[in-house]
Order: sequence, then structure tokens, then C-alpha cells
Amino acid sequence: MSKQIFTGNFTQQEPIPEAAIAAAVDVMRSGRLHRYNTAPGEAGETAQLEREFADYTGAKYCLAVASGGYAMGAALRALGVQPGDKVLTNGFTLAPVPGAIASVNAEPVFVEVTDSLVIDLDDLSAKIASSGSTVLLLSHMRGHLCDMDRLMEICDAAGVKVIEDCAHTMGGAWNGVPSGRHGLVGCYSTQTYKHINSGEGGLLISDDEEVMATAVMLSGSYMLFGKNGAAPPVDTFENVKYVTPNVSGRMDNLRAAILRPQLADLPAQIARWNALYRAVEEGVRNTPGLQVIERPDAEDIVGSSIQVLLPNASPDAVQAVVAGCGARGVELKWFGAAEPVAFTSRYDSWRYAPAQSLPKTDRILAGLLDMRLPLTFSVEDAKLIAEIIRDEVMSALPQAAE
Repeated sequence: MSKQIFTGNFTQQEPIPEAAIAAAVDVMRSGRLHRYNTAPGEAGETAQLEREFADYTGAKYCLAVASGGYAMGAALRALGVQPGDKVLTNGFTLAPVPGAIASVNAEPVFVEVTDSLVIDLDDLSAKIASSGSTVLLLSHMRGHLCDMDRLMEICDAAGVKVIEDCAHTMGGAWNGVPSGRHGLVGCYSTQTYKHINSGEGGLLISDDEEVMATAVMLSGSYMLFGKNGAAPPVDTFENVKYVTPNVSGRMDNLRAAILRPQLADLPAQIARWNALYRAVEEGVRNTPGLQVIERPDAEDIVGSSIQVLLPNASPDAVQAVVAGCGARGVELKWFGAAEPVAFTSRYDSWRYAPAQSLPKTDRILAGLLDMRLPLTFSVEDAKLIAEIIRDEVMSALPQAAE
């Protein structure tokens, strides 16, 4: 009997909504693409997006910028991170996170992760003590939230400021608190594969007046910060406006126009992602040799991707699963390969950072498979994908099925 093949495209996103296309056309017809090139009395799309995203997250202040990576770099600068400073971050993340640390000439200190793919809080405590670092750039990698209450207790007790990288958790929450609202600063991405799509783009939120005023100046506001949509009071800028360098990274009105209708639709989109996630999760659950990553009750997820573990599989067996699924149209990414492939680089690939040993993380990554769940898929697609993964795992790991 021939094997079933999945014919969907793992990189195909949904079309930009018609309302967003219409708003973008209006911006192009106006010619006023630059965020500060607005007519008298006109708020501008970027300023309106900032106010709407601040309201969505419950933050006092929001800044729209050129990318999620820029948002993280601006947050680090705004917190006063200096060249040579040590900045803590997860051992399992993507390259823009240590890249943001390197962009301010600071030094990443990698922290182990757990089988749940979140930062290891015991190792975090140890690394705070051993490194002397006062800043954690916490990556909610692939949408997994750690126990944020305990993390903040650890960091607050040690005087460690937390920046949350929420590129994969926009719309998620821990114990009802939105992702990005536990730490001092939350950073988000609007790159194509994220939860709202402007090709590139980013957002930064905070309740701290001076941090946000500094970030606004860094982004290239010149002296037009009064036009921002969710910035601190104008007098807050007196302490920073002449001493903060312009590291231009503004969002433009065209991208903001594309994003605003998507932000309004985000709750409905999250429900669709989670239906796909649960269909794959249930379809592969109880597969011999495969471990589902259980999500805590306190976590409100956004299931735009899914990860599973093959904890006892050899590298050859993992590669056989990836190849077998790929031959049947299912694209899995493996984070245990010796060399980076596309987005799957890991901490020992980033040779601008000092060499570090993370044996626990190494063991987890050796069996970690990752898969996007674009909204162009249906629940029936998700069920077929799960069936193919289950079939290929049992074929590659026959001893696990015995």
C-alpha cells in the first residue's frame, strides 16, 4: 500500500487581509510613509499601532521599530548594558537573541534549558551568581513559557533586570499575565513567520518611563518624540534627549498599516493555531520513542509551531525520521545537527560568543524536532501530518515500538 503524502507548503503564509491592503494603499497614495511625516492633526499609522499594541498587552508604553532584533538591541542599550558586560540568555534560542547581545558588544552567558524547552531556573540561579550579570534576555523560544512567577522571584531577589524576547509568544500568557509583561521590557517581532506579518518589524513595550524614553530616542525620533503614539510624557525626555545616540530603527507607516488589522484579528488567529497544534499533539501522543512536550495549565499558548523529542534516538535515527517525513511532504527541523541548517543554529554555532558547555541542553537538542504550523493548513491537514510523523518515527525506531 502506498504511503500518504502531504502536499501543503510549510512556508506559505495567509494573504495579508483586505483591510490591511486597503490601509497600505491609502498610505502609499498619501506619500507619507515615514512615521514622522504626518499632516497636521494626523496621528499616523505607526503611532496608532503603538497605542493599540500597548492597549492589547496592558503596557503603558510601546515603540514600533524595524525588527524584533532591533527591539532587543534597543532594550539592552536602554538598560545601560555596556561593552564587555555579561548578559544571561537561554542556551536554546535563535541567532537574533545572542546577536542582539553582540550588537552592543556584550557577552552572552548561556543558561541550560529543560525537557520542556524553557530556561532551567536552577541553572539560572547558579549562572547569576557565577557571572555577576544583572540583565537576563529571556527567550520564550518556540512559544514555551517557563514559570514566570518563580523566574521573576529569582531575578528580583538578585537585582537582575529581565528583557523578554516574545517573538514566538505574542498573544500568549502565564497565569493570565501577557507574555512581555513580567519583565521590565517586552520585545516582539512582526517578521513574516511571526503572529502578525509585515515582512520585517518589531515592537517594544515597557512601563518604565526612562527606559522607554531612551528607546524612543535610540530609534531615531530626533526631537519629534511628541508624535509617538504610546510614549512617556514629553518632560521625561529632558534627561535623555541630548545624551542618547540616534541608532535609527523606526517602523514606517506602510508596515504599521499592514499590521493594525492583523492585530485586531489576532485572538481569532490564535484559536486557529491552537486547533492545529492540538490536532498534531494528540495525533503523535503515545507514539513509541516520541515524547510530547506537555504544556502547563498556567500557560496560554499560541501554537504557531510544535516541538517533539526523540529522547533516546541516535543521530542516524533522528535523521531518518526527518528524511522520511520530508519525502512525504512534512518539513521537520532538527536542532541536534553538527552544522547549522537554515534557522536551526544553536549556541555552539555562535562563535562570536565565548565557548561554553551546556550538557543538559546538548542532550535535549540531540532529539529535538521542530515544525511550523502555518494557518494555510486545516485541522485535517494537521491530523495527516501527525499520522505521517507517527509512521516515520515507528519505522525509524522499531525497537521503541517493541
